[in-house]
Amino acid sequence: MKILIVLTSHDQLGDTGNKTGFWLEEFAAPYYVLRDAGAAITLASPKGGQPPLDPKSDLPEFQTETTGRFHADTAAQTQLANTRKLADVSADDFDGVFYPGGHGPLWDMPDNATSIALIEAFVKAGKPVGAVCHAPAVLVNVRGKDGEFLIKGKRVTGFANSEEDAVGLTTVVPFLLEDKLKERGGNYSKGADWSPYVLVDGKLVTGQNPASSGPAAEALLKLLRSV
Repeated sequence: MKILIVLTSHDQLGDTGNKTGFWLEEFAAPYYVLRDAGAAITLASPKGGQPPLDPKSDLPEFQTETTGRFHADTAAQTQLANTRKLADVSADDFDGVFYPGGHGPLWDMPDNATSIALIEAFVKAGKPVGAVCHAPAVLVNVRGKDGEFLIKGKRVTGFANSEEDAVGLTTVVPFLLEDKLKERGGNYSKGADWSPYVLVDGKLVTGQNPASSGPAAEALLKLLRSV
């Protein structure tokens, strides 16, 4: 079982002067769910190398058992520091793909032609695609086999407008993910703010927020094992 995890390369939070990137828990939880299940994991990002970590996600109040495990795992840290360039990976080499969130993907993923083509290749091959929190933004310009937007008519979730408002970034982000998913025809729903909420529609897995990252990876794993 070979899994590709794709992280953001974007580190600027709009024009606030603050840093962003990927959210640590949303990488660490799926990484260990998949690795512990025996998956061989490859990490990639648009620019390759070390992807930017959202500094807020490394604050004490956001630490979990899996982030602690990552901080003690030098092999995983080395792997993360050396992600492959997204342009150098092929869907042919993997059984599934997972995109962790953080605010970074809102900027460098929706219009990324390489990412779009990669996801479309996974979809065409009938392989599962997972994304959590802000990472469902990677799906908004992806087309399905019928030429329509992939998420049109599909049950999807992602970071809710109420959660964006709670973190004070409603006017900073390039778009509100909940609104964009609905705009593309997605059948969007959400759970309680900050609580685990995962939807599976066919081979597509989406999770709402950081707490959903581990459960979303479990759902992806279930799809992989059902092949």
